[in-house]
Amino acid sequence: MNIIGRLTRDAEVRTLSNKKQVVNFSIATNDNYRNKQGERIEQTTYFECAYWISPKVAEILTKGTLVELSGRAYTSAWIGKDGEAHAGLNFHTSQIKVHSSSSSSSTENKSTESKNTPRKEISNSAPQKGEEDDDIPF
Repeated sequence: MNIIGRLTRDAEVRTLSNKKQVVNFSIATNDNYRNKQGERIEQTTYFECAYWISPKVAEILTKGTLVELSGRAYTSAWIGKDGEAHAGLNFHTSQIKVHSSSSSSSTENKSTESKNTPRKEISNSAPQKGEEDDDIPF
């Protein structure tokens, strides 16, 4: 599955109790359509994302960056500290294509979308044993 969206916050690297590192970030995707009355409706969906292979990728995943992700989407449900039920959409990311950044500063690893500049692609292998959904720290 592929999704395209903008990061809603800077990515962060977390170290789990088993010493493995995961990059966590969230993206917002937009879908536009017209309802039966002809009104234009914009619907935003938020995904909490995890990327396991390289913590260095967090340096280029900053708020506002447009990315295309390949991976697997799934839902989660939990009871919060407040006793309320919560649900969320998560994405186990296997590949990241960085299309652009909202910031004007340039970094060597960042690429912007243009005819002459290739996109930055970051790949991840399938999750290793012990890196299943239960280990994703959301």
